[in-house]
Amino acid sequence: MATKLKRIGVLTSGGDAPGMNAAVRAVTRKAIDSGLEVVGIYEGYKGLIENNTKLFQMRDVSNIINHGGTILHSARSKEFKTEEGMQKAVETCHKNQIDGIVTIGGDGTFRGATDLTRHGIPCIGVPGTIDNDITSTDYTIGYDTAMNTAIEMVDRLRDTCESHFRCNVVEIMGRHAGYIALNVGIATGSSQIVVNEMPINEERMYEEIMAGKRNGKRNYIIMVAEGVKGYAELITEKIPLNTGIETRFTRLGHVVRGGSPSLRDRVIASRMGIEAVNLLSEGKSNLVVCMRGEDITSMDIEVAATLDRMYKHKLKEDELERYTREQVEEMRAFCAKKHADFEKLYNQALDISL
Repeated sequence: MATKLKRIGVLTSGGDAPGMNAAVRAVTRKAIDSGLEVVGIYEGYKGLIENNTKLFQMRDVSNIINHGGTILHSARSKEFKTEEGMQKAVETCHKNQIDGIVTIGGDGTFRGATDLTRHGIPCIGVPGTIDNDITSTDYTIGYDTAMNTAIEMVDRLRDTCESHFRCNVVEIMGRHAGYIALNVGIATGSSQIVVNEMPINEERMYEEIMAGKRNGKRNYIIMVAEGVKGYAELITEKIPLNTGIETRFTRLGHVVRGGSPSLRDRVIASRMGIEAVNLLSEGKSNLVVCMRGEDITSMDIEVAATLDRMYKHKLKEDELERYTREQVEEMRAFCAKKHADFEKLYNQALDISL
C-alpha cells in the first residue's frame, strides 16, 4: 500500500441512478479484498453530518448488484454547504477513523468531495447520474438503464398512437442535457427531437409530420428534453393547429430513474468503483473517475468542474486565470469536440426522422 490508509467511507448523493448499488458493492468488495475496512454512509452528506454510518462487511453488499436506487439512500443537505456543517462532517470522519471517502453522484456530489478534501478528508468522485451531463466523462452510471426504460415506455406509447392516428409529445428527463432525449429519440423512431443544445425548427417539424400523414403514417412521437422548459406543453397545443393531428402530452418523469440496472451500468459501475479504491490506495484524492471510450481514467475534480462550466457556458468571471494558455486551449478543444459529436448525432437523427 502506498499510504497508511486503513478505513474508507462510501456514500451516494444527489439523484439516485441505477447502478449505484453496483458501485457501492465494488468499492466495498475491492477495499475489503485489499485489506481495508469500509464504512457505509447513509443519506449522503446529510448522513455524514449526522453520523448515520455502519461498518460494512461483505454480506452488507450481497445481492444488491441487480437492484435499482441506492441502498445507502440519498438526501439533500443545506447544512453541509456551511462551514459548521462541514466541520460536523469532518468530525464524523475522525470519530469513525475514516481516512478517505468514495463519493458517488453528480456535480453537486463532486463539489462536496472537493470541500471535504480541502478540509483534510481525501475524496474520489464516481459519476452517478442518469443525465450523462458530466463533461469530463463519456459515460455516467445509470445512463444506459434510463434510456432502456424510456425506450420501453415510448414503444408502448407508439402502439396507442398508431391505433388512434395520434401524435404524442414526450418530455424526458436529462436535466439541462439532451443526451437521453437524443438517443431515445433515435432508438424509438421519433419524428422530431428537441434539445437545448440545438436550435428548434418548428416548421420542419410540421412539414415532416404532414409528409408522413400524406404517406399514410398514423403515429408520431416528438421527443423533448426536460431542459427545454415548458416547450413540450406548448408544442402539444400547436401541433394540432398546424397539422390537424390529435396530440397528447406525456411526461415520463422519475420512473426512468428506477429499475434494475442494465448489464452496461453494472459493469461500468463496478469498474469505476474498483478504480476509485485503487486511487485512494495510491494516496490520491480530489479526483473524479472518468470513462473515455472504453477506458477508465481520472481527472482533477476542480479541473473537471471548470470543464463542465465551460461546456455549459457557465464559467465564472476570471475562472480560467488559474490555468495556463495551453490548458485552456485543451479544455476548449475538448468541449468543441464533445459538442461536435453531439451535433453530428443530432443531424443523423434528422436524416432518419420520418
